[in-house]
Amino acid sequence: MVKKFFGVLMALMIFNVSICAAAELIIFHTNDMHSRIQDTDDNRQSIGLAEIAAAVKTVKAKNPATLWLDAGDTFHGMPMITISKGENLVPMLNSAGIDAMTAGNHDFNYGSEQLENLAKQLTFPILDANVIRRENGKLVFKPYKIFKFKGIKVGVFGLSTPETAFKTNPKNVTEVAFFNPVEVSKEMIKKLRPKCDVLIALMHMGVDASSEFTSERIARETDGIDLIVDGHSHTALPEGIRIKDTLIVQAGCYEHFLGRATIEVENHKIISKKAQLLDAEEIKAICPTPDKQILDELKIANDNAEKLLNEVVAHSDKELSSERLLVRRNESELGNLAADAMRWAARSDIGIINGGGLRADLPKGDVTKRNTMAIFPFGNTLRVAEIKGSTIREMLEHSVEYYPASFGGFLDVSGMTFSYDPSRPAKQRVEKISVGGQPLDKNKTYTIALVDFQTLGGDGYTMLKDLKIVGELGTCDEILADYLNKVGMKNISVGRITRLKEVPIPDK
Repeated sequence: MVKKFFGVLMALMIFNVSICAAAELIIFHTNDMHSRIQDTDDNRQSIGLAEIAAAVKTVKAKNPATLWLDAGDTFHGMPMITISKGENLVPMLNSAGIDAMTAGNHDFNYGSEQLENLAKQLTFPILDANVIRRENGKLVFKPYKIFKFKGIKVGVFGLSTPETAFKTNPKNVTEVAFFNPVEVSKEMIKKLRPKCDVLIALMHMGVDASSEFTSERIARETDGIDLIVDGHSHTALPEGIRIKDTLIVQAGCYEHFLGRATIEVENHKIISKKAQLLDAEEIKAICPTPDKQILDELKIANDNAEKLLNEVVAHSDKELSSERLLVRRNESELGNLAADAMRWAARSDIGIINGGGLRADLPKGDVTKRNTMAIFPFGNTLRVAEIKGSTIREMLEHSVEYYPASFGGFLDVSGMTFSYDPSRPAKQRVEKISVGGQPLDKNKTYTIALVDFQTLGGDGYTMLKDLKIVGELGTCDEILADYLNKVGMKNISVGRITRLKEVPIPDK
């Protein structure tokens, strides 16, 4: 009898321990890959999709309660992927082990119809609760998914930034509309919170103060989201941001980091949440060998891209040089052509291009996709921003600050002219500036077409980091080809920048 009593007691104790034992939910997260999927991308700063996938699969094998969520801007960016309108990336994403993603603004760069086509090829869902078809008001994608693990139910719903309406070419999203993400979040919370132990909002929203809707705003104005996996602003949040009971995480961009959030759940209640960012070395420590299947698919994607690169996309009347010391010291015809193309596409007051962004010559005659992508190999996209006249002067001073030294940030311009005296001290060299044939008004707000690299402060253009972005278009190579076809090579002769004095030029 006593033995039976102790047996029952032990069984009850084991039962209680099993109920009380905390379960660990791991959420790996990526965002804003912009198709930087090779460890050689972004000057070898990218970790690589095969490397990340191997690490995530290793952890999943040990803890099945593991998710990989991607917060968008995934299908557009690098030539190998953009040349196939994202399709070269699909097999690799399917092999990687991603559980769900949401759509970023640049995922619409091939048009909403192509994004839907890509979604149909994926073995995991694109989640989006606030993107609807204009014609019938129905959701374009599945709004949410509930993942069930032993002892834990995890609800994940997706959101895209309403800025997509102007942060892709508007013609790409004429058939869709974007609902208010705060109101949609409240609806999703009401629907999912009673069913789930953990509620995750997977969103491409960002934390930029210039944005109307941010992940922080959604966290402030709602109750019930445990974790926000965010993207869009390219922000690395090493420990996340906590707003009320919501933890917001974001992993920078271009696969520089893999985000990892860990949530402890006990008796269907969250007892702890933490976030961290893993770098390449930490990824290798988890699994030193890249995923072989993705490496094989990467080779196939490169081979497919090679076939498409020989397509003729435009015609050039003459050869234009990208010789390094020409474009990094002097106004060039190739730079003028590129700046004109950007201003034309953006319909802006001015356009600029940095000499360091011009990486190959434009040939005379037929121009192939390979040619345009060689000129612009980094997958940079065109942005349209508002800029004060005083900031334009500061920008131009930085452009000629280092002359006669070679400087990748030396600017060619469109829609404007200026002169400078290199014998004067740095930041005091620029003199007459005209925009549209009129003297620059330091208090006036102009529109400027420039590459995303510059709006991130690239080449030391810190004064351009806080510009208000009012539009985003395609990649520079696409815009150049379109301009050559529709406008040609008119009025690209040098003469927009006047050097008032000559100074000794170094040998290198």
